[in-house]
Amino acid sequence: MNIRSTIIDFMEEKIYKPMLKEELAVQFDIDLKDLEDFYKVIEGMEKEGIIIKTRNERYGLADKMNLLVGVLEGNEKGFGFVVPDDKTKGDAFISPENMNGALHGDRVVARIIKRQEVGKREEGEIIRILERVNKTIVGTFESNKSFGFVVPDDHKISYDIFIPKAYMKDAKTNQKVVVEIMKWPDQRRNPEGKVVEILGFLDEKGTDILSIIKQFKLPEEFPKKVQEQVLSIEQTVEEKEIERRVDLRHLNTFTIDGIDAKDIDDAVSIEVLKNGNYKLGVHIADVAHYVKEKSALDKEALKRGNSVYLIDRVIPMLPKELSNGICSLNPNVDRLTLSVIMEIDKNGSVIDHEIVEGVINSKQRLVYDDVSNLLENDDEQAKEKLSKVKDDLKLMEELCHILYAKRERRGSIDFDFPEAKIILDDKGVPVEIRKDDRRISNRMIEEFMLVCNETVAEHFHWADVPFLYRIHEEPSEEKISDFNKLIHNFGYILKGKQEIHPKELQLLTKEIKGKKEETLISTLLLRSLKKARYSSELDIHFGLAAKYYSHFTAPIRRYPDLVIHRIIKAYINGKLTPDKQDRLEVLLPEIADHTSKTERKAEEAEREVEDLKKAQYMSERIGEVYEGIVSSLTHFGMFVQLDNTVEGLVHFSNMIDDYYHFDEDKYYIIGERTNKQYRLGDTVKIQVIDADVMKRNVDFQIVP
Repeated sequence: MNIRSTIIDFMEEKIYKPMLKEELAVQFDIDLKDLEDFYKVIEGMEKEGIIIKTRNERYGLADKMNLLVGVLEGNEKGFGFVVPDDKTKGDAFISPENMNGALHGDRVVARIIKRQEVGKREEGEIIRILERVNKTIVGTFESNKSFGFVVPDDHKISYDIFIPKAYMKDAKTNQKVVVEIMKWPDQRRNPEGKVVEILGFLDEKGTDILSIIKQFKLPEEFPKKVQEQVLSIEQTVEEKEIERRVDLRHLNTFTIDGIDAKDIDDAVSIEVLKNGNYKLGVHIADVAHYVKEKSALDKEALKRGNSVYLIDRVIPMLPKELSNGICSLNPNVDRLTLSVIMEIDKNGSVIDHEIVEGVINSKQRLVYDDVSNLLENDDEQAKEKLSKVKDDLKLMEELCHILYAKRERRGSIDFDFPEAKIILDDKGVPVEIRKDDRRISNRMIEEFMLVCNETVAEHFHWADVPFLYRIHEEPSEEKISDFNKLIHNFGYILKGKQEIHPKELQLLTKEIKGKKEETLISTLLLRSLKKARYSSELDIHFGLAAKYYSHFTAPIRRYPDLVIHRIIKAYINGKLTPDKQDRLEVLLPEIADHTSKTERKAEEAEREVEDLKKAQYMSERIGEVYEGIVSSLTHFGMFVQLDNTVEGLVHFSNMIDDYYHFDEDKYYIIGERTNKQYRLGDTVKIQVIDADVMKRNVDFQIVP
């Protein structure tokens, strides 16, 4: 057991009373020569918030001292919540006067000052800031003769930042800037900062998305060392490497992607065997061959964790020389792959498989819409384009339906969400927003990637080697109970209350299919489930009703896939030594945690850009009338979602025909005088009355 664990165990004993670090050193019989190292361990544990130092220099565990350690979730009105590291504890409310200079995102220690009452949260006050995360802040500059101030883009930061004249860097009113904090806020004054970068005026092309990139601290350029390393990578496959691999160039392999895709990391092939089974090949770019562990390229890929897609640009995990070049499975060139060849029977079961280091030569680059036009509409133009692969595509469609039916039988939940397709003009202005439907070609590739990811995860679970899994834990009883109350308003009910099976939720998604409330209930259901994440420990994937699942199929854009490619290659080549396995046991939990965080950050940035462009789009449509569906109810109004996926708020103050309030028990909004009611899923006619691009908000009013 290491010294940190020993200290924690000692402090957890009932008789322990907070001690000075010198007393702890005596307790643990630390030699004089080891004293400095021991104190460093104590200080490190304090910085992480594992132990707390009191005002009289004594150390103890946060739990024992009525303290909460966690991350502060701010609010534009000045209050916040501490989300504790210990997930068994609830959030604590922090009033504005008890924030004590902490900002959204800071790691803090809070003292509980009011215990939890029924239906209310605990209340606390921030007593220490362990880590400041907002060293730079992005916002809009406003000039005043002798000073300036910056209004942060992140509305969870409730302070404006004061900028002394000497630190304005010639910034002008209505320019987006990056400021570095020089003085942190306290109860009497705002934070103080200096402008370190001017991004451009609000209405200049690209300034808005660039501001979000800076706000989320997404990397724009690759470091010099990485660029130098990339230049040394050959852009053709070496003959020597081809000779040692399984040659799959004879297969009729092709790729299916979006029309704009440049980083093509998966190809597919299909045959029918004499016994009537399908032989499906999923061929994934062998990125690990080029991105060596611990290289500058690898360190940068780990730091980024994944690629980020922001409507009109991509922030890639790997430089384009790799992602669009030698690692992209472009047509008519030899490319290295990790290939999973699966024999699948008529019930959709994988009865045999092999995983090999291969070399392929893709015969054609197919586009989703062409494939769907062929399979759905027997389109003549698509037939001509796809004549060489037409028969294979028909077989793939057959197999897709078989695999889907198998997933459906076991209870996999299929969220058929319409994604927003946002079209920008050459100035970056949104000119169209529409639903982007999942067609047969998208679903086909999805099914093949799912079965491949499951096959790989199961194989390496039984091989009993350290691995990275994609897990999705069971939802909490409380969340499912709340969800059940909500859907009761629509006349639906879930039978299993205690331990819900995915099958029960799947039956609900079938029942709502094609109904006006489908998107709404699907969204509410998704919010009731836990978030999928990476883990070095095997667990179920609840949403897919799968015992084994991993991410294997996108190593160009996801670091966990790259990591398991390395493990697989070492395993195939007999190089997964006991030492290497021991090292993986230590590294994989850290990688799983880090990449789960970078994935969440990417999702937040992508959503922020989408919300920004939706608000911009609606700001040009003030006064227009649309039909929408009531998607959410609150104590201040109701949200309405339009068919184009834009959501806006109808505030009670804009419902002028009556005084309305939200009845939480009956879950509807009701007018005091008229008794008029609005429920989730109601269809309403609205008029756009405002769109705040800065806050990403859209306001509607009901049209009688």
